[in-house]
Amino acid sequence: MTILIEDKTALLPVLKYGGTERVIWGLGKELSKMGHKVYFLVKKGSSCDFAKVIEYNLEKNLEAQIPNDVDVVHLFNTVDKTAGKPRIYTTEGNPAPNLILDINTVFVSKNHAHRYGSDCFVYNGIDWSEYPKPNLNLNRSYVHFLAKASWKIKNLFGAIKIALKSGNKIQIMGGDRWTYANLKRGFKYLFSPKITFHGMVDNNKKMEIANKSKALLFPVKWHEPFGIAITESLYAGCAVFGSKNGSLDELIKPEIGFSSNNSEDLISAIKNFNYNPKRCHEHALKYYNSEIMAKEYLKLYTKVINGEDLNKERPKYIPERNIVPEFI
Repeated sequence: MTILIEDKTALLPVLKYGGTERVIWGLGKELSKMGHKVYFLVKKGSSCDFAKVIEYNLEKNLEAQIPNDVDVVHLFNTVDKTAGKPRIYTTEGNPAPNLILDINTVFVSKNHAHRYGSDCFVYNGIDWSEYPKPNLNLNRSYVHFLAKASWKIKNLFGAIKIALKSGNKIQIMGGDRWTYANLKRGFKYLFSPKITFHGMVDNNKKMEIANKSKALLFPVKWHEPFGIAITESLYAGCAVFGSKNGSLDELIKPEIGFSSNNSEDLISAIKNFNYNPKRCHEHALKYYNSEIMAKEYLKLYTKVINGEDLNKERPKYIPERNIVPEFI
């Protein structure tokens, strides 16, 4: 099978930071290892040793940029009717209420799909060989936060409150330190000896910090579609404590963490949890790897090549399913 993977904003390989680039890199790599021919249609400056890279030209329509030998087109965060070839669309975010989604839209968790009336989803998988191997026997003396801290929906201050009330120091990754001082309530935390600000970190630094952490605190106030921070933290041997919003209740199994929209319940769980870094690490390897993801997408590619639709009807925003429960 010949597959074209498209993301007009992706610059490959971007393995230092994360997001969609990591997902499509791992997907393409696994497909190539399975014997499939892979094209990446991505941002100028990209390179790859296992797939052919085509520079995305914003002045041309999509169809004009697809090689003739392509069997299926896989679009990420893009809806383009000019694709011509059989195609699927993976949406990594929460599509706007008024956005018309394609019949072949794929979501990234069961909850993500359910909120748009679909049951078609594939979990994001990571090529863990691109990550430093964690030392699961290290002493773990703090908890951590990993997200874009300036986004209120990520609930940095909620994470800090939970960490301090549970008797833990917290290491914060994601955003410039002085950004916190400018946020409402942020200045009082800036010089606390129990809070360490790292700003934006590359992959090695992220894993170094997470490798000494007991847990990721992820009390998000929106419907998180998936949460790569969760799987990265699990890989490092960390438990996960978060809200029940979006995919979190689905991803955070009892043996690897706890989810609740009540901060006091989270505080109690952090104090009493049976931490097992090996179990968390193995969970990430088993369920959130790029090989499993690639195999699931291959099933969907085969369907659309055979003329089948991935959804019974166009997915659409369902208001009552997208209400975000209050975090207290």
